[in-house]
Amino acid sequence: MMNFIKNFRNDEDGAVTVDWVVLTAAVVGLAIAAYGAIETQTQALADAAATNIEGELTK
Repeated sequence: MMNFIKNFRNDEDGAVTVDWVVLTAAVVGLAIAAYGAIETQTQALADAAATNIEGELTK
């Protein structure tokens, strides 16, 4: 039983797994935030281009 406890205490596989899960969650969160910012700016640019094209067509 003591041997099991020593091995369990020294085993770091679970800690490494938690580190990777947290790191992956952070990367996914940053990707979602970046996508939101890019989508908003792209939509604004497309709207501005559409307005300019409409203005040129109505002249």
